[in-house]
Amino acid sequence: MKRALFLDRDGVVNVEKNYLYKKEDFEFIDGIFELCQYYQDLGYHLFIVTNQSGIDRGYYTLEDFHLLTQWMNEEFKKRGINIDYVYFCPHHPDISGECSCRKPKPGMLLEAQKDFAIDLQNSLMVGDKERDIEAALRAGVQETYLFDESETITHSKASKIINKLKQIWKK
Repeated sequence: MKRALFLDRDGVVNVEKNYLYKKEDFEFIDGIFELCQYYQDLGYHLFIVTNQSGIDRGYYTLEDFHLLTQWMNEEFKKRGINIDYVYFCPHHPDISGECSCRKPKPGMLLEAQKDFAIDLQNSLMVGDKERDIEAALRAGVQETYLFDESETITHSKASKIINKLKQIWKK
C-alpha cells in the first residue's frame, strides 16, 4: 500500500483569503514546494483535500474552482512536483445539507484511500484548522500537523502544532 501526504489547500498550500478562486489572488505559503518535494522524494503520493463551500454559496463556480486548480497544479509541475489529485467538497450543510466529504468528516481521505490504495495509518496530514486534523484522525491517519503561522493555537488533537512548514521535514 502507498503512503500519502494530505494537505489542506487554503491556509497550508496558499495564504488564506476568503473564497479564493482567482489565480491573481493566489499566494503560495513559504515552504510548500520544499515540503511536497521532500515527501515526493520519499515516495509519498500528494493529495490536496479542501472544503470549498464557496461553490455552494454561489461565490464562484465549479469551473472557476477547476481553472484555479489546474493553474495551481501546473505551478507545482513547473517545480517537478506531482499532485496526484485534488479532492474537494463543494457543499455547505445549510445549503445542500449534510454530506460525507466536508471536513471534519473523513470522506475525501477515504476516497483517496479507495482510488489510490493508500495506507492511511502510515500517511500524514497537514491542516490549518482543527477540522482538518479531525478528518485525518477519523480516517485513521496517525501523523497530523496543525499549521499555525500566527502561533495563537495552544491546544490541538494534532501530533504537533507548527508555525513553519519546514518544521515537518526538518524534524
